[in-house]
Amino acid sequence: MKAATLSDILQTGDRIAISNITGREARGVAIASQKYCSNIVGGWALGKGGQKIDVPGQHPIPVYATIEELMGSIPKNKRPNKIIVYSPPSAVYGEVKGIVEHKNGSIKTIFIVTENVSIEVSARISKLCGEAGIDVLGCNSLGVINAHDGVRVGAVGGDEPAESFVAGSTTIISNSGNMVNTMASYLANAGLGTSFGISTGKDVLILTPLKELLELALKDEKTKLIVLYVEPGGLYEKEAVEMLAKCQDVKPIIAYVTGGILDTRELSLGHAGAVVDGGQTTAAAKMKLFDDYFGVGPFEPGRRYHKTAEIVKSLGRGMRITSLHHLPSVAGLICDRLGIKRDFRRPKQFRLNPWFVDYKHLGKTLPTRQLLHAGIIPKPYASQFKSLIQTTLGAAPARRSMRNTSHVSSNNGKDTRIFGSSIVDLMRGGSFASSLILSWTGEIPRDFETVLVEKCLIAALTNGPGTISAQGAKLSAAAGNAPNTAMIASLASIGQVHGGNGRRAVEYLLRIFSDIDLDDPFDPDHGLDLGDLAEKEVRKFAKRRTDAKEAGVEYERIPCLGHPVFKTEAVNYDPRERAIYEYLGEQEICNVFLDFYHLLTARLKKDGISRNVWAVNLDGAIASVTLGLCWRALKERRMTVQRACDIAFLIFAVGRVAGSAGEFLDHQDYGTPMDMRIPVSECISLTRAKD
Repeated sequence: MKAATLSDILQTGDRIAISNITGREARGVAIASQKYCSNIVGGWALGKGGQKIDVPGQHPIPVYATIEELMGSIPKNKRPNKIIVYSPPSAVYGEVKGIVEHKNGSIKTIFIVTENVSIEVSARISKLCGEAGIDVLGCNSLGVINAHDGVRVGAVGGDEPAESFVAGSTTIISNSGNMVNTMASYLANAGLGTSFGISTGKDVLILTPLKELLELALKDEKTKLIVLYVEPGGLYEKEAVEMLAKCQDVKPIIAYVTGGILDTRELSLGHAGAVVDGGQTTAAAKMKLFDDYFGVGPFEPGRRYHKTAEIVKSLGRGMRITSLHHLPSVAGLICDRLGIKRDFRRPKQFRLNPWFVDYKHLGKTLPTRQLLHAGIIPKPYASQFKSLIQTTLGAAPARRSMRNTSHVSSNNGKDTRIFGSSIVDLMRGGSFASSLILSWTGEIPRDFETVLVEKCLIAALTNGPGTISAQGAKLSAAAGNAPNTAMIASLASIGQVHGGNGRRAVEYLLRIFSDIDLDDPFDPDHGLDLGDLAEKEVRKFAKRRTDAKEAGVEYERIPCLGHPVFKTEAVNYDPRERAIYEYLGEQEICNVFLDFYHLLTARLKKDGISRNVWAVNLDGAIASVTLGLCWRALKERRMTVQRACDIAFLIFAVGRVAGSAGEFLDHQDYGTPMDMRIPVSECISLTRAKD
C-alpha cells in the first residue's frame, strides 16, 4: 500500500471524480457528498458528456464522456487525485485500466463500489494498480470518511454524514459499509467520536486487506480505539492478528464477528466474499482467533470487570462483543480501565426504545426487570403509524417494489427455500399441506392444523360434475384445450358466489371476534360464551333483515349457512363439514369459529328466522379452519386481514382446481369434441324476432 497514513487515503484537499456518475446511486451519492464536503470535481459517463448534476446551493458537477476528456478538460492543479468506480462488474476492469492510462500523475487512490467482481478481475486490477503506484479499496467498498477533516468519499454516512460521524478518537474498519454508520452511532452514545470510518468491502478478494489498514490505524495519532466489523470468509483477520501479535505498541480493538449462526449452512451474509471456504474462515474460527489474541473471553454484560493487572493487560489489546448493543458498554469499559479520555460528554443513556410492546401471557411470568415498556414513537413516524393502522386485527405492511424480491422464496443456486426452510428438508419430513401453509403464512402449522388443511383440500376437490368449476374444465376439454387451459377455465369459474363465500365468512367472523380476548381458537378452555355471542348476532341479523324488508332492499345474509343439496331435514349437515368437526372432537380440541356457527344456526331456528337448522357448508368450515390458523398472526399484527381472507379462498381454489384437472382428464379420454354444446333444439330465446 502506498499510503503511509490514514490521511493519505482521504483528507481535506483531495479532489474526487466519479465514474458512471449519472447512474441512480452514483448521482445520489455525488449530490449528498457535495453538500457535505464539496470535494467532487467532476464525473464521466459514456454518452452523457456535457451534462451537469445540479447540487442545491452549489455549483453543478460537470459530466464528461470519458476519463480522458475529464483529465484533459480540468486544469492540472484541480484534477482529481481520488476516483470512485460505480461501473457494473463486467466493465470494472476496463474502467480501472482507463483511469490508470490517463492518471496524468495525479491519481493516488481508487475506490471500487462495484460488488461481485470476479477473483480474476480483482487480481488483474491489483496488479495493474500496484505497478502504477495507485492504492485500491474494494471491491464492494462503500467508501471512507475522515471525520476530523469533515470529508468523505463514497456513501459512508448516508445522506447526512454529520449526524452519525462526530470527530473523535475511534477508527472503524468494517466489511459492511452500512455497519460503519451504525457503529459510529453506537460509539457516540459512549461519548466517543470517529477519526476514520473505512468500508473495506467484502468481495471474494479484498484489494486492501485489514492488516494494511490496521498498520495505518496504529500509527494514527488521533486514533485511540479501533472497532472492527468482521464477516466470515477469507484469511484477512488471521493475517492481521498475526501482525498485531508481533507489535510492541498496540491499541485496544473491539471486534464484532458476525455470521456464527450460518457456520453450519452453505449461505452467506449477502456479500460475495462472506462465504466460508475453509475451517479458518468460519465465524467461529475468527471469534476464537480474536479471543486468543485478547486473552479474555467475549464481553459478558452481567460481569464486573475489576481493574486488575490481568484485565488491564487484556483490554489493552481489546475485547470481542457478541452483540452490537454491547459496543457502547465495552468502549466505555476500555476507556475507564485504561484511562482513555472520552471525546465528549455522553449525550444520553443508551437504551432500547421499543415503539410497541405486547408480551401476551409472558408478561405475567417474566421477571419485572426484563419487561420493557413502550417508548415514545418519534416524529414523523408517530403520525405515520397512526394513519397506517386502520383495523384492530392484521398488519398494514409498508409497500415497496417487489420486482426481484420475495419474502416467500429464495434460491442461492444450491438450495431452494420457503421462508427459510429448505425444500429438500420439507420433502423429507413434511407434507404438501404443511408446506403450502408455510408458503402462505410464513409458519409451519401444528400437526392437527396440517390434518385440517388436508381435509379441506380433499373436500374441495369436487362436488360432482355439475358444479360451475367442474363445468369450466369439461367445457375446456370439449373445446380441445390443453390441461393448463382447463385449469385456468376452472379457476375463472370460481368467484364470490361459488367458492368465494369462505373469504366473506372470514370477514364476517372477524367483525364478531375482533375485540374478544382469545389466544388460541383451538383450545377447548377458551372461556368464551359462544351462546351469548350467537344470540347477540341473531338479534342483529333479525333487525337488519326486518329493516331491509321494510325498505324494499336486499339484506346482507350470513355467509356459509345452507346448501342447495343439504336443506331438506329438520337439522341439516354438510357431510364434508362433519368430517372436519368430528376430527376436532377426536383430537379433543375445538374450533371456536365453527362452534359459533353451529350455535348460530340453532339459534336462528329457535327464534323462528329459519324453518330448519341450516347446514354449515364447506366454505364455512374452510373459513373457520383458516381463521384458526391465522388468528395468532392477526392478533400480533404479523398478517393482514386481506391475507387471511385470501387464504380461505385459496384453500378452496387449490383443491377445486386440482379436482377439475381430474374432470379434464376424464372428459378428454371419454368425451367427444363439442359435446358440452347445447343443441339448438334445447335453446330458448327470450326475445321475439323483430320480423
